[in-house]
Amino acid sequence: MHQVPIEEFVRRLHSHAEQGLSRSEAAARLGRDGPNSLTQRPQTPEFIKFLRQLTNLFALLLWSGAVLSLISEYVAPGQGSLAIAIALIGVVLLNGIFSYWQEHKAETIMASFRGMLPHRAKVVRDGQQLDIPASEVVRGDLLLLDEGDQVPADARLLRVAGLKVDNSSLTGESEPQLRTVNPTDRNLLESRNVVFSGTVVMAGSGTGIVFATAMKSQIGRTAELTETLAVREVPIHREIRRFTHIVTSIAVSMGILVFALSLLWVDTPFWTKLVFAIGIIVANVPEGMLTTVTLCLSIAARRMAGKKALIRNLQSVETLGCTTVICTDKTGTLTANRMTLQRLFLNECIHSEADTAFAKEELEGFLRVAILCNNARITADGTFTGDPTETALLDFARRFHDLVALRAAAPRLFEEPFSAATKEMVTINQVGESTIACLKGAPDVAIARCDSILINGARQPFTTDHRQAYLRAYEELARRGERVLLFAWREVEALDEWSAEALPAGGYTFIGLAGLFDPPRPEVPAAVAALRSAGVRVIMVTGDYQTTAAAIGRQVGIVTSDKPTMITGEVLRTMREAHLDWELEQPEVIFARTSPEQKLRIVQALQRRGEVVAVTGDGVNDAPALKQADIGVAMGLSGTDVAREAADMILLDDNFATLLPAVREGRTIFANLRKATSYILTSNVPEITPFLAFLLLGIPLPLTVILILAIDLGTDMLPAIALGSEPAESDIMKLPPRSRSEHLVGPKLMFLAYGLFGIIESAAGFYAYFTVLYSGGWEWGKSLTGSDPLYLKAVTAFFVAIILCQVANGLISKTSRQSLCQQGLFSNRWLLLGIAVELLLAAAVVYVPMLHPWFGTTALTLGEFLLAWPFAVGLLLLDEGRRWGVRRRRELEIGS
Repeated sequence: MHQVPIEEFVRRLHSHAEQGLSRSEAAARLGRDGPNSLTQRPQTPEFIKFLRQLTNLFALLLWSGAVLSLISEYVAPGQGSLAIAIALIGVVLLNGIFSYWQEHKAETIMASFRGMLPHRAKVVRDGQQLDIPASEVVRGDLLLLDEGDQVPADARLLRVAGLKVDNSSLTGESEPQLRTVNPTDRNLLESRNVVFSGTVVMAGSGTGIVFATAMKSQIGRTAELTETLAVREVPIHREIRRFTHIVTSIAVSMGILVFALSLLWVDTPFWTKLVFAIGIIVANVPEGMLTTVTLCLSIAARRMAGKKALIRNLQSVETLGCTTVICTDKTGTLTANRMTLQRLFLNECIHSEADTAFAKEELEGFLRVAILCNNARITADGTFTGDPTETALLDFARRFHDLVALRAAAPRLFEEPFSAATKEMVTINQVGESTIACLKGAPDVAIARCDSILINGARQPFTTDHRQAYLRAYEELARRGERVLLFAWREVEALDEWSAEALPAGGYTFIGLAGLFDPPRPEVPAAVAALRSAGVRVIMVTGDYQTTAAAIGRQVGIVTSDKPTMITGEVLRTMREAHLDWELEQPEVIFARTSPEQKLRIVQALQRRGEVVAVTGDGVNDAPALKQADIGVAMGLSGTDVAREAADMILLDDNFATLLPAVREGRTIFANLRKATSYILTSNVPEITPFLAFLLLGIPLPLTVILILAIDLGTDMLPAIALGSEPAESDIMKLPPRSRSEHLVGPKLMFLAYGLFGIIESAAGFYAYFTVLYSGGWEWGKSLTGSDPLYLKAVTAFFVAIILCQVANGLISKTSRQSLCQQGLFSNRWLLLGIAVELLLAAAVVYVPMLHPWFGTTALTLGEFLLAWPFAVGLLLLDEGRRWGVRRRRELEIGS
């Protein structure tokens, strides 16, 4: 479309280069094609999102229990079923409301794209200029553009007058790009005779014919790609879903089994048996678990925000903990984005920037090109604005020249701006009576335009020896990690009007090379080393020259071998997927001279290998890669709105080193969620066994459903949440990333919770229960009513025994490997506060008379309250021994 002759282009669009469309034709096209606005896929209504929170598996179980309890109350009133039903419904509603507000994440990616579109546009219709809403621009409209306008649609230019547009939001190019009326590249994005929707006119004016609007524009295609990429399920969501299925299966199976056994063996009314079955299900369901998970993630997200890492998706907090590969940019992320000129190659010698022995002619030639072929600006206070590379050149040049005066004496006649495609910039300047062309660019590209070299103030043919000296200098500067630019010039004939086609393709005189250095951030090498020791690979993906990329990689510790695997964008463009997969198996990989669009392919290739990938990005065209990654990381300072909205995490300081505490936090939160899960599941056993004992042994029911809910949603809740803020164990970054096959709830955790700690808590409960019963004169086989004072005291003792053991369980849950003394008994003040509240709640249930009718409890003596303390101490000592065994086994494994 952008390469066909103008006349043919206008004819195909059934438009007119002077008159534009007619109003009637424009209206017809608007009706046919729709408004010029980005559309979204249909979004789920908010009430549906809320209803989903009320219909997960845990919620459905509790709803079922509530309905059955209501039926039981209706058929056999006065059995306590109504209180159970009300409690269960309240639990579901509270959990649903909380989860909805905590986990709700508005789909703002498309809103960010729409925010880039202008609201008004100037077009010509029926030969008259009109100012219309941008949404009414149609294909074929004759578009008028002036300085400051935001381009409303993709258009091919018919006329330009010094037109420059800022394409940075779309292509990542930092400098305004000069536009022409003739195609300059087969690639639509690189051709200068096209302007794109969402870009900004920085200078000049122009007219063009619109050929793409709305979702068919380049920004629309990017938006559609980002929106239609499959949303990857984050690991913690997968683990919670698996945990929910396991617990639901256990709860339902045990509920059905208990109900069936009660029908066969227990001589009680049918509805009483049903209530017991409901009790078994309720005892198995950790009602506060999902709320605990969400709050733990929120705590971690707040901690990460304090470390300059802003989490946009709560469940992505944990994803960093199992990340195996980080794909990172170089400039501004690994480096400080503070460019300075370090070395010059002039007169076939390398000079440092502090050298005073410059050859005058060569230095003057370099300074002239560096100042004139430069778009950085000098502000009133003497500082510079613009691209960091160009500001560094001016900062060096002002030591020798008055920049303003020199520029005024050599006005610019034309400019061919730097672009990612050409990798060079050319300006035409009038210097006295002469017209010169100044060339600045990537050496490997610009050297082909040079046929002479400036030596000792005289032009000489560019011989093979000169080329060898140039190549040695280029590699030397690049090996130091410097960004290298070539400078050249030539005289040209004066023209009345300049265009890109009129620029000389060769004949330039090579002046020299400049090595500019952007120093690595001082904290990055330590962060890279820590990540490597934690088993996380760091892959650099940069647009810089490969030698420069390798040098910076060595300086920050990404490269430690003599020959890392180096893949350039040109090679990647023709590389097959199988070959790419093979290259990614190498231990150290760097992608150089790559485009942002190639990030998506790199991320997908890594994910095919089973890697959990984090990727950094800052531009619009990084958005698909950011969304595809297991966790997308956008830059907070230099990133575009679209990149930030597509990402899961934003680095507020653009600093790679910020990823280290983020990864540490991700690992910590998974470990803490596992600790909280173990803590919650352990109390399930002493909640279930009373019902089994009632059915199998015929004893009075040792624990009621109301007291089970009081434990799950009352006394257990705060300590479980507090475990989410437990400090990391000291060796957490010495362990490899968590495997995808390692689950939140595995056989080991189930054994400890159900087969060991839970059994001890059950034993404590029954010990306290029977001690109170026998001390009150109860004999085996004797029945007790629900209102009998002795029965109420025994039930209360069972409840308190669970609480005391859960205090010990909370303490041993602080650490899974280290000694409790090493971790620190008082290292988590929130856990201590949670335990204090747990004990206060238990004391209130036991000693506040007005609560006794609600919970079916009564007051205990101090001795009865503390009956279970030996079991609590036993828990502490037993798990301390278990952790010693874990450490000892690991030491033996390392030693062998």
